[in-house]
Amino acid sequence: MSELSNRYQQIMKDLQANIKDENDKEFVIGKFQELSMMFMDVIDRLTYLTDLRIKEVEEQQKEIDGRMAKIQKAVDGIESDIYEEEEAYEFEIICPYCNHEFVTDIKSDVNTEVECPECHNMIELDWNGDEDEECTHNCSGCGHDCSEIENETEEMPKQEIEDNEDLEENDEEDM
Repeated sequence: MSELSNRYQQIMKDLQANIKDENDKEFVIGKFQELSMMFMDVIDRLTYLTDLRIKEVEEQQKEIDGRMAKIQKAVDGIESDIYEEEEAYEFEIICPYCNHEFVTDIKSDVNTEVECPECHNMIELDWNGDEDEECTHNCSGCGHDCSEIENETEEMPKQEIEDNEDLEENDEEDM
């Protein structure tokens, strides 16, 4: 700004030195000062408007930053839900070999079998619930119609049941 001030002072000196008529000199210098004041006023207004606009942009930027922070928080939450490590779940298991009941932590995608802490047999975990495998009828809800077998014995003729009981009694007596 000092260069502008120096140039202004130099122009004023040149006007005073080169204009010989005092009335003309005063008139030109007055009009030059008026013109300079108009330019300064325009510059002040532009500076003021620029400052206002900068403040508006800064406020909008703060609002955008706040919105971005909320969006980032939501994305982080979604990301942690999608990509979080799978937690182990506690399952209560009854060993099919020794009927020991125990609780163990199992990850469904990692564990395919677990060892019984009592008999140390490996118990295969079936996550698909395949019902095509044959049932040994020693289950408690295998998904097969084990109840049909029980119903068959109920539907046996009375004579056949008595004959089976007689055979069992004879076997006991022979022993």
